[in-house]
Amino acid sequence: MTELFAGIFARGDIGTATDDDAWLRALLDAEAALARAHARLGTIPPEHAEEITHSCVPENIDTAEVSRSAADSGNPVVPLVGQITRSVGEAAGRHVHLGATSQDIMDTAAMLVARRAGTVIRAVADEACESLATLAVDHRDTVMAGRTLLQQALPTTFGLAAAGWLDQLADATNRLAEFLDQRAAAQLGGAAGTLASLGQVGPRVTTAFASELGLAEPRLPWHTARGRVAELAGALAQVSGAVGKTAGDIVLLAQTEVGEVREHGGRDRGGSSTLPHKRNPVAAVSAVACAEQAPDLAGSLLGVQIQQHQRAAGQWQAEWLPLTRLLRTTGSAAAWLGTSLERLNVDPERMRANMLDGFPLAERVTTDLVGELGRLPAHELVRSACAEASDQGRDLTDVLTERLEGRRSREEVSALLDPTSYLGSAGEFIDRAVEKHHASGGAEVRHPTHRSTETRRTG
Repeated sequence: MTELFAGIFARGDIGTATDDDAWLRALLDAEAALARAHARLGTIPPEHAEEITHSCVPENIDTAEVSRSAADSGNPVVPLVGQITRSVGEAAGRHVHLGATSQDIMDTAAMLVARRAGTVIRAVADEACESLATLAVDHRDTVMAGRTLLQQALPTTFGLAAAGWLDQLADATNRLAEFLDQRAAAQLGGAAGTLASLGQVGPRVTTAFASELGLAEPRLPWHTARGRVAELAGALAQVSGAVGKTAGDIVLLAQTEVGEVREHGGRDRGGSSTLPHKRNPVAAVSAVACAEQAPDLAGSLLGVQIQQHQRAAGQWQAEWLPLTRLLRTTGSAAAWLGTSLERLNVDPERMRANMLDGFPLAERVTTDLVGELGRLPAHELVRSACAEASDQGRDLTDVLTERLEGRRSREEVSALLDPTSYLGSAGEFIDRAVEKHHASGGAEVRHPTHRSTETRRTG
């Protein structure tokens, strides 16, 4: 990530959670944990493990030299192990990287980076969910036009829109949390996935290794079984999709001609280099920009699942950058959404004013007439009335009153066209989403007027 774009695409703490220092820290943590795992089982002296752990700190590593030498070995683990070995005594040096292969350390480090970056993503996503829950409760009865195919359809409420955003983001965040807590696994298989160099103690070393790192213990090495990486990619893409959906709707609602929401902020926020009057919803736009990158990045990770034999030639190496970028853009998207929600101003009066007079309730009039006229005649009568009102610029209530003379009074027609009385189960759906959010640990939100690191063995 270049510094020029970091302000947009490395928003908040996710940048430092996925940068080169984060990867180096994870690689060193994996090497140190491997030594401690051996010491726990008595396969190396405890003092050697302590010496290795003490040496596995970034201050002892020449990162530039690791980067240069990685080109000769195809991964940064080989030169990193060399530096660690040279930094400890000769006796302890014999036990650095014991039983492991480079991919073991890289895959384990990838899971550590994902766990740590995932903590950042979950935190900002949870904050966004809190804001969405508040919006859902506060605007439970705020009527707005529901839109299908970008056209006004039936009335809904802004509270239900926010509840839908909440439910989608909460589900996605929970899926990511489930993977990180239960499926992010250590990797230890040795050169060909047999741990032959460790004899019969190999599986026990894996157990201790995973325990030291707080990662799940796999049933067997997963060098070319990349389902875990695919699961992680899918979970991150789902979070990005939920964020992008919400932010995208905010951008649409903030259009000048719509104006139902807007992002408030300082004079420099959302400005244009050309148009002095512009106040773009820049946080929502940035959230969309980050989220839009997820499908391609996730697709790259899904695309390299087909790997050869016991260790692949190029495919697992191809995962490192897309995974890093997917973690970073997902975290940035969630952080930007949180910023957008913090800045959001909702305009209930504009929402009500934007609703086409009576037209979104046409379905209701049809339903009311079905028992007397039959469905097709009722539909045709109302369709024709809507066309006349639209074409001639007349009030729909007037046109329907004329056509329904003797069947419905003007007062009855007006009541049928009242959007506040045709919201279906919107309130119940809002309550369900908010209650689910509370049940999963979210803070309880009330409207003023409405009451209503243990190691796990995984497959």
